[in-house]
Amino acid sequence: MSTKVADHVLQRLREWGVEQVFGYPGDGINGLLAAWGRAEDRPRFVQSRHEEMSAFEAVGYAKFSGRIGVCVATSGPGAIHLLNGLYDAKLDHVPVLAIVGQTHRSAMGGSYQQEVDLHTLFKDVASDFVETVTVPEQLPNVLDRAIRTAYARRAPTAVIIPGDVQDLDYSAPTHEFKMVPSSLDRSTWTSLPSEEALERAAEVLNSGDKAAILIGQGAAGAQPEVEQIAELLGAGVAKALLGKDALSDELPYVTGAIGLLGTRPSYELMRDCDTLLTIGSSFPYTQFLPEFGKARGVQIDIDPHMVGMRYPYEVNLVGDAKATLDRLIPLLDKDRGREWYDTVCANVARWRGVMERRAELSADPINPEYVARTLDPLLPGNAIITSDSGSSANWYARHLTHRAGMRSSLSGTLATMGCGVPYAIGAKFAHPNRPAIALVGDGAMQMNGLTELITAAKYYHRWEDPRLVVGVWNNHDLNQVTWEMRAMEGAPSFLPSQEIPDVPYAAFARSLGLTGIRVEKPGDVEAGWRAGLEADRPAVIEFLTDPAVPPVPPHATWKQLEATAASVLKGDFDRTSMVRQGLKAKIQEFLPGHDRD
Repeated sequence: MSTKVADHVLQRLREWGVEQVFGYPGDGINGLLAAWGRAEDRPRFVQSRHEEMSAFEAVGYAKFSGRIGVCVATSGPGAIHLLNGLYDAKLDHVPVLAIVGQTHRSAMGGSYQQEVDLHTLFKDVASDFVETVTVPEQLPNVLDRAIRTAYARRAPTAVIIPGDVQDLDYSAPTHEFKMVPSSLDRSTWTSLPSEEALERAAEVLNSGDKAAILIGQGAAGAQPEVEQIAELLGAGVAKALLGKDALSDELPYVTGAIGLLGTRPSYELMRDCDTLLTIGSSFPYTQFLPEFGKARGVQIDIDPHMVGMRYPYEVNLVGDAKATLDRLIPLLDKDRGREWYDTVCANVARWRGVMERRAELSADPINPEYVARTLDPLLPGNAIITSDSGSSANWYARHLTHRAGMRSSLSGTLATMGCGVPYAIGAKFAHPNRPAIALVGDGAMQMNGLTELITAAKYYHRWEDPRLVVGVWNNHDLNQVTWEMRAMEGAPSFLPSQEIPDVPYAAFARSLGLTGIRVEKPGDVEAGWRAGLEADRPAVIEFLTDPAVPPVPPHATWKQLEATAASVLKGDFDRTSMVRQGLKAKIQEFLPGHDRD
């Protein structure tokens, strides 16, 4: 039997080391699906419940494996559904390939069923490479270039294959005019700044007495070097959320997350430093960086298009973080005072005490911070943790201690809802021998998480370690937006937009044959987490939490918090303990450690 174009697509993916493709079937990819049958499901076709979930799972797989994530969708609506997950890959700089069907060539331009202008649809999200295969000889170059570009640019790419082309007999490009040959190899490479740039950077870093380091996901491969330069400079290290697993939180000078979801010591670090070194991060919130003119700055980033945008750095070093630090460290002065270092460490220790006390405060019925705080010491040393967007991301950022050997991520730049569970599923296919924990609010769980529990139920038997634990903060409220409205708009909660239905998440999990536990009292929180972590299958642990506990920004002042309290009192909020216990007192109770100005 002749080899079809669709057969060669799967063969080429196998040659690139692709082990699974996340997708959903449709007649626009019938040729590919038939080829999968002939290939005995190699690479494995992982069926999600929706194409957006396929894209999220590909992103999660890529984030936690370091390899390209591949998703596939049919023409028209299937291709459209991929967009949110592909934008998540684009904004978080993750290599993902989307293979998409299209109507037959003979029907294109005829307003045919499910005909969408896919080049226009993908021209932004897959701006680094999007191409349609129209003849068999074109396929190897297009597919190879899409994969190579996704890796090189750390971006999503797209290959469009019309349905009739999928069924054509494959023939390789020939040694002729207007043929484009291709090859598989993708060798490793390292980018380095010039010696002159390194010397200028060293001059800046040697000039200060109060160094701050900000790291992102680009520093993940340089943990020993980051530790070495931090200790050499006597610096504190703050982490963008995408860099949470780039360095252990157990180091005394690691101040934790930065930004609205960040910590007080990270805010203080940036407020008081005189020198800033940013490594592998494009953290966008300038207001959380030092005041302009107060600190001299150096940035290290592998992407020349991403340097110099967030702060007026004096030196922008374009290069691989590990290799660049290796060459920068010998140029730095070794004799420094320890006063600044001791201050940073003291601030970190003080903040940890603050967070412990906040987690222990009473709430109605359960303090959401206590849920995360209780999980922290129970986390396995090889855990993979995903967080969805929403107020649960605050507790993920502040209460979970990332330890060496753990992995974690969330939708950093797009901050999209609904990624937590599919990320964890992608992680399980990347590392089937490691436990995955997804931290999800009830809004995100209703948006995407419930349906993807079906996917987890379908595939968990294939995982060496079947544990995928989904912790759900059930507070009947779209809580992050609710608090943003109060803090930023001075408006009380608008219940028609913010209040969401109470769904039996644990019972739904049990209906699928999974473990499901509903926790209604603080005394049962630890037992709930332990049951999920000890289960022999995926588990949903549903915690009934108080929506009245504020996710307080680290820079909040007492005047701002009192204004927030006043805005809440304007609204109908009787369904929580806030008004009953006195709103101002409740907010202040959760704010030890903040400036009273």
